[in-house]
Amino acid sequence: MERIRLNKYLASRGICSRRDADKLIASGTVLVNGVRAELGTVITEADEVWVRGKILEHKDASDRFRRVVLAYYKPVGVVCTERDKHADKIVTEQINYPVRVTYAGRLDKDSEGLLLLTNDGELIQKLMKASNHHEKEYVVKTVKPVTPEFLKQMEKGVYLKDLDATTRPCQVKGIGPYTFSIILTQGLNRQIRRMCEACGNRVKSLKRIRVVNILLEDLKPGEYREITGPQLEELYHLAGCEM
Repeated sequence: MERIRLNKYLASRGICSRRDADKLIASGTVLVNGVRAELGTVITEADEVWVRGKILEHKDASDRFRRVVLAYYKPVGVVCTERDKHADKIVTEQINYPVRVTYAGRLDKDSEGLLLLTNDGELIQKLMKASNHHEKEYVVKTVKPVTPEFLKQMEKGVYLKDLDATTRPCQVKGIGPYTFSIILTQGLNRQIRRMCEACGNRVKSLKRIRVVNILLEDLKPGEYREITGPQLEELYHLAGCEM
């Protein structure tokens, strides 16, 4: 049977990062086969793991240690949250997949496009950490025409008064009278919408088409595909994670 360190297993299940898993284990709230786990504990597929009084269930023993990454086309109207009684559609309820996954980086309710979903908590932490400068690419349609002056202003960085922050310089390219592409390496709240408004324009539609090396490709709204093979290995390498 494959053996795996408990902190790595908790991270692979999307519970938390490896570092936080060590803190969780040290707190005494993680049990293995009914016994309080210790730092450095190693488990196999045959072991039962409990966290804060709840067993980590799995539908198949072979799924327990398998890391899963999905490319999902999030439609407009789906909310990136684990639970929200006010949301009509939440992303974790839209995916019918045998392994529990959650999102690595959000898209707001009014935006659509590529969302990575995974059961690997460490990968989520790496992808969402702004200091890692991972690229995310979008295609944006605006209410007013896209002018050369607008593109230059967006590209050099925009001061967002309500967040009291200036965006990082980014790559921006006009691709139509009312359409441009933009590549960001940070993820401030509703960043592109705020940037456009600060530059005197407004977003009509926003679609994310790439996260690091993963492309939306020919997915339709609501569809997903599993990332495997060399593409998955490259994602882990670029994210700075161990496979």
